[in-house]
Amino acid sequence: MEHSTVALLGLVLLFGLMAVGMPISFAMLLGGLLGNAYLLSVGAATHLLATNVWEQFSSYGLSVVPLFVLMGQFAYRSGATERLYQAAYTWFGRLPGGLAGTTIAASAGFSAICGSNSATAATMGTIALPEMRRYAYDPALSAGAVAVGGTLGVIIPPSVVLIVIAVQTEQSLLALFLAGIVPGLLLTLMFMLTVVVMCMRRPHLGPAAPQTSWAQKWRSLGGVFETLSLFLLVIGGLYFGFFTPTEAGAAGALGALVIGVVQRKLSFKGFCDAVGETLRISSMVILLITGAVLFGRFLTVSRLPFELADWVITLPVAPTFILLAVVLIYLVGGALMDALGFLVVTLPIFFPLAQALGYDPIWFTMLLTIITTMGAITPPVGVNVFIVKGLAPDISLGTIFRGVAFFGVAYVGCVAAIWLYPSIVLWLPKALMG
Repeated sequence: MEHSTVALLGLVLLFGLMAVGMPISFAMLLGGLLGNAYLLSVGAATHLLATNVWEQFSSYGLSVVPLFVLMGQFAYRSGATERLYQAAYTWFGRLPGGLAGTTIAASAGFSAICGSNSATAATMGTIALPEMRRYAYDPALSAGAVAVGGTLGVIIPPSVVLIVIAVQTEQSLLALFLAGIVPGLLLTLMFMLTVVVMCMRRPHLGPAAPQTSWAQKWRSLGGVFETLSLFLLVIGGLYFGFFTPTEAGAAGALGALVIGVVQRKLSFKGFCDAVGETLRISSMVILLITGAVLFGRFLTVSRLPFELADWVITLPVAPTFILLAVVLIYLVGGALMDALGFLVVTLPIFFPLAQALGYDPIWFTMLLTIITTMGAITPPVGVNVFIVKGLAPDISLGTIFRGVAFFGVAYVGCVAAIWLYPSIVLWLPKALMG
């Protein structure tokens, strides 16, 4: 049997195992093990499995994952999220749909210290949904704002997804972090603009909150300072060369711990909960990377990604149409699987293809990350939608998906802007890194 045929059968097996409920990481480990055993030998396959698991779990570079997750957990457990939300509410609450806009703005701020879409949605939903219910906001708008605000956690650095992609594709983590800032802010503004326009046309969706004085506005900025200081500590330290990525994660985690202790907001129970949740999330992410690397080595041995790239280059169509086909694959795949899982499974196939077509790897990475992130709010999986459903059992799934659909134009507009003007992604990395 030809190697490329074996690779295709391996992909069918992989998606079949995931379809019957096997976790993505274990499905990739099993698929990679069987594929390497067939193409190489059983001994070589088991050796690759053993060395791969050891290399990933003992990797110094991957220690960046638990450190950034720990930073977000400390910030959450010390109440930084509530103070951030209160500051955003004081400034934006008076606008049409101000509480929904506040939720999105606070989600963007929390994303800058969290790095996870599900964690952002769960955290902001816990705070924002009761407030919007109290002010008689439309349930669809309330739930939709929480769900789409959570997706910013994947785009705005320090994103766990971008960390994993940087490791998997051997790109600069700082470059990807910088590349995510402008698209993340652009998407945040487009979400907020969507809320304002909708509530100006239909005021009953989101009544404006009471007016706040300028003194209250300025005082509330104290809730932004700690989040901003952590973000600048991490990104600034990376940019000026004070920290390696791992050291930046450690500095951010220590900074979040110090803020919580100094303000006497982080209890011992909160500290233990933060460590426990960090261990759980980090184990999941690192095991996912381990499976992706082993399965990626199977695909490399099969030569399928390179044969696919060679074949596509010879097609009598413009690279734009090929990229459009890849985008559609990621749009559908993101709706069927977790964004991180789908990215780590497919990047070994499509990343070499994008390089062969001459697309900038940083731009290509950010484009696919944003598109796949839409899957977190798209049926049938829509993990953020189910998180909101868990927080608000009285709101139906149909209502939440209807609320998410309000923001579809903003997502499409952001993707179109990045496609037409790649400098939106590339300007900051080139300006600061050369």
